[in-house]
Amino acid sequence: MRRVMYFLVTNLAILIVLGIVLKLLGVEPYVTPYGLNYQSLLIFSAVFGMGGAFISLALSKWSAKRLTRAQVISEPSNETERWLVRTVGELASRAGIGMPEVAIYPSDDMNAFATGMKRNSALVAVSTGMLRRMDKEKVHAVLAHEVSHVKNGDMITLALIQGVVNTFVIFFARVIGYTVDRVVFRNERGHGMGFWVTTIIAEICLAILASIIVFWFSRKREYRADSGAADLVGKKPMVGALESLKASVRQPHLPDQMAAFGISGSRKRGLAALFATHPDIDDRINTLMESKYPDYKP
Repeated sequence: MRRVMYFLVTNLAILIVLGIVLKLLGVEPYVTPYGLNYQSLLIFSAVFGMGGAFISLALSKWSAKRLTRAQVISEPSNETERWLVRTVGELASRAGIGMPEVAIYPSDDMNAFATGMKRNSALVAVSTGMLRRMDKEKVHAVLAHEVSHVKNGDMITLALIQGVVNTFVIFFARVIGYTVDRVVFRNERGHGMGFWVTTIIAEICLAILASIIVFWFSRKREYRADSGAADLVGKKPMVGALESLKASVRQPHLPDQMAAFGISGSRKRGLAALFATHPDIDDRINTLMESKYPDYKP
């Protein structure tokens, strides 16, 4: 229930902010009695498509902490927390980025995630299940993987791709809705119920198709982060961490809004694999094993 409330409040805030932006820009209605105003429609689509994606990114650390109940380690209270902060600091220094916030969140899943709008002020969090069930060498590799995501700017790039995709979905869904309203429902002025119904259906269908592009990039960035981890700590520790994730009887799980940010996602087969946020773990292991990175990196 709490996750639903956060989701509704966050999205309502985004809609209000973007509505104000449109007013300030003086954007005219995109549907007129004489047809579509394509310039206004494109601005509307870009504001809601790109704006929504980047506001979500700007709120990602705040949202992640509340959705997962992650506790940021401001003052380490035990050896595990001290080791975590020290290790993330060393990896960040070697990767050439600023020190991220380090957090632990309560979950029996073996998982970790990184998020944040800026490379120099990100958030890296690990689950209690991972700390309990993985040895330090493997957790070290997982942390290197998450730091590599931050170094590569994957969160920003993913938001950019999502924003562009959203813009085109919003734009073409309304063009389709307007066309159907005119041709099928014979509405000659403004727009009627046919426009809204068709637009909603078209937006859902186009969003499903367009999400294939977003998920494809999400999978590609996992290979890059695995390689980044191998560069930082060596490939054997990263392979070991992936093998532990593969052997786990529990599939890693994060809130839907954060599924792409975890070290591993739900396993999917067939056509469903097109909508997977993460590649198959066996493929990731094989790719690392074939790489020329050293087994261990001092």
